[in-house]
Amino acid sequence: MKIGFDAKRLYNNFTGLGNYCRTVVDILTERYPENGYFLYTPKIKEDSRTEPYLYNPQCTTVTPDSPFLRGLWRTFQVSRRADRDSLDIFHGLSNELPVRLNIPSVVTIHDVAFKTFPDMYHLPDRIIYDAKWKYACNHADRIIAISTSTKNDVIEFYGVDPNKIDVVYQPVNSIYYTQEAGVRPQLPKKVRDHEYMLYVGSINSRKNLLGIIKAMELLPQDLRIPLIVVGNGREYKHEVLRYITARGLNNLIVFPSCHIGTAQLRYLYSNAAMLVYPSFYEGFGLPVLEALLSKCPVVTSNISSLPEAAGPDSLLADPNDIGDISDKIRKVLTNSDFREKMIGKGYQYATGRFNPTRLAESMMDTYKSIL
Repeated sequence: MKIGFDAKRLYNNFTGLGNYCRTVVDILTERYPENGYFLYTPKIKEDSRTEPYLYNPQCTTVTPDSPFLRGLWRTFQVSRRADRDSLDIFHGLSNELPVRLNIPSVVTIHDVAFKTFPDMYHLPDRIIYDAKWKYACNHADRIIAISTSTKNDVIEFYGVDPNKIDVVYQPVNSIYYTQEAGVRPQLPKKVRDHEYMLYVGSINSRKNLLGIIKAMELLPQDLRIPLIVVGNGREYKHEVLRYITARGLNNLIVFPSCHIGTAQLRYLYSNAAMLVYPSFYEGFGLPVLEALLSKCPVVTSNISSLPEAAGPDSLLADPNDIGDISDKIRKVLTNSDFREKMIGKGYQYATGRFNPTRLAESMMDTYKSIL
């Protein structure tokens, strides 16, 4: 089988959508090496994260014949090239499809955050995203939602027949399925292993970092261990920094100045007292799964897709209730037996439900269903 992918984000994005694209290609090439995988991208950022795909004999990377075609090539020219490459199927990995495809197609919808949190997006962006999502949902033969929560959103906002949507959960980097310890990043001396909490993700209002910090203020002094924040942001980050300064919390909240790559992040998960992730909305909530696979207990939200990612033995809090978040944090910090149970049960849940072979087989079942 020849399978084509929209690989723009695989080669150019190194956060959520890019990670999804790379891990999907990883699990499929490993589980189904007999197939040919065509990666269509208008440009390439070549580094250690993208080189494996450029030099993988199972993968063929396809770029525009001329750099002047980059802007519109991905939307308007890929279908013609897909015909030339005799593809059997095309998979839009990040919410959109090329126009005028003449072959069976699948699109992955990650979330509809621009509809559920419109204030985070400029109006022109919301209009463009909505048009792309709508076109993809209407023209794809099958839709993959990365959680049941996302499936329900697609049904609600785009009127899609539920029978057209398959839930295939998001895989994670292969390091999380191994026993690798990772690499300790350079951190302030006050940060000691197993005596810090961890936040991972973009710093925006939807992720609720300010809620974590306010919940920490409700803890007694002897339970106030540092919070390491791995992520970046703009306006909301400045709001968080102003709050930290105004409340005299600079010694408690740590923004690492060193590079945090996959190996460093693996170490931080493995040695954290817990991940705290009380987001208001997620398509899936990848940090939750990464934490569980790293044997790190999780405090997250009781809404959106997060209960699916976290499983029955993580602690779920109302993200609108600072006291509830604080109580859940306190329980993990003060009950070591309960924390160990969370670790064991959480790891068992994650390795079972999100096994990469199982996810690859589910993805292939979707492809086969339309061929």
